[in-house]
Amino acid sequence: MTQASTPSQHEKPTQIQALTEEQFWQLVTRSSLEQDQHSLAENLKSKLDALTNDELAAFDKLFSQKMRLCYQWSLWGAAYIVTGCDSEYEFAEFRCFLISLGQEWFEKVLAEPDVLGLLPQWPEKDGYAYPFVDEYDLIAGQIFELRTNEELPFVPSGRATPQGKQFSNKKKQLKATYPKLFQRFPF
Repeated sequence: MTQASTPSQHEKPTQIQALTEEQFWQLVTRSSLEQDQHSLAENLKSKLDALTNDELAAFDKLFSQKMRLCYQWSLWGAAYIVTGCDSEYEFAEFRCFLISLGQEWFEKVLAEPDVLGLLPQWPEKDGYAYPFVDEYDLIAGQIFELRTNEELPFVPSGRATPQGKQFSNKKKQLKATYPKLFQRFPF
């Protein structure tokens, strides 16, 4: 007679095969605007560690979808004003920052990128605004791989090029396109 194997803590049967939007935003949203990226990442790691493998996969898929949704030239222009963001890597970390702001800010910024100029507080590094979260989008995959020695299914987080019209890096054009951000971060 064979014994039924008992599932490990992370292989337990789950009632939830996918996460709701509300659950996703509860997991990724920072506790305060000035929260540093190390504590933000540690907080997400501890929350994700409690999820099953199926839930981790669902979370990763939602995160990638949000990253793809904000892969827009208009948002890259906003990042350029704040920090001079000029690489794909920096822009990916900026998009992670946008997601970490939570659903309300994320949706407002998608609708009007210049609204970022109204953000009451920014995380800082060396006295400057630092709207980047390094590798926030990789945490679920790292946890999954540690557990299973397998990678999560690939879900693209961008396209070949950002959506929309490429922003102009000319000062006059940036000031006209992003008046709130330009007032807060003049160069």
